[in-house]
Amino acid sequence: MTEKTVIRTVSTNTFLMRYFQFGTGARQLVILPGLSVQSVMESADAVASAYEPLAKDFTVTVFDRRTSLPEAYGIGDMARDTAEVMQTLGLREVDLFGASQGGMIALEIALEHPELVRKLALGSAAARVGEAQYRVLAQWIELAEQNDAAGLYLAFGEKLYPPAVFAQFRSALVAAAQTVTKAELQRFIMLAQGTKGFDAADRLNELQCPVLVLGAADDAVLGENAFRELVDGRTKEPLFESCLYEGFGHAAFDTAPDYKERLLQFFLK
Repeated sequence: MTEKTVIRTVSTNTFLMRYFQFGTGARQLVILPGLSVQSVMESADAVASAYEPLAKDFTVTVFDRRTSLPEAYGIGDMARDTAEVMQTLGLREVDLFGASQGGMIALEIALEHPELVRKLALGSAAARVGEAQYRVLAQWIELAEQNDAAGLYLAFGEKLYPPAVFAQFRSALVAAAQTVTKAELQRFIMLAQGTKGFDAADRLNELQCPVLVLGAADDAVLGENAFRELVDGRTKEPLFESCLYEGFGHAAFDTAPDYKERLLQFFLK
C-alpha cells in the first residue's frame, strides 16, 4: 500500500478512542489488537499492509484502547468502551477478530452485545486469566515499573516469538525501546493489569455466532491450555472451528504464513 493510513478519533460522551480504517470491501471487519508497549496506531501502515489480503472484501477498522484510562480498567471495561464506539460509528453485525488481549475483549463484546457480531475469530486468546496466565504479564509489568523499556521490549519479544524469529527482531526491538516514553510505560502497566481476573470460561456456550479459535502450541504467554480451554468450553452450536499452529509462538497471528487466508476463508463462508 502506498497511501499513508489515516488515524482518526471517535468521541463519545465520556472518552476518546483512536482508530484507523483500510480496505474497500462492502463487508465490515473489526480488528482488536493485543497488548503492546506502544500503541498499534503508530504501526497503522504495517498493519494495513499485513492484512491487505482482506482489503478487497472488507472495510477493516482497527481500534486502539481509549486515550485516557481510568485508574482501574478491566477487560469488561475495554469491551464496553469498544462496543460503544462501534455503535457510534454504525458498525453492527461485523466480523470481529481479536488477538491476545484483543481476543478477550472481542469475546466479551460477542457475549454482551451479540447484535454487533456476525462472526468471531479469536487469536492466541484466553477464556480466563488466572495466576498461571498472568505470570508472564506480571513480569512485564515489573519491567515497566522499573522504567526498563529495553528489558520490557526484549522480554516481550522473547515470549511472543520462537527463538529464531526473536533473534531476527532483536535489534529492531532494542531500537524501538529507545522511543518509549514514561507515559507509554504507565499506560502499558494499566492495560496489562486490566487483564488479570478476566473470566468468561463459564459463558462460552452463550455465544450466538460462529466462532474460529486460533492458537499456538508454543505459546509462551498464555500457554497452550488457554487454547484448549476455549475449544473444550464450547459444547454446543453455533458453528465452531479451531486450529492449533505447531511450531509457532504467541504471535502466530503475525508470523504464520496462512493466518490471514484462514481468517478470510472463515469470514467469507
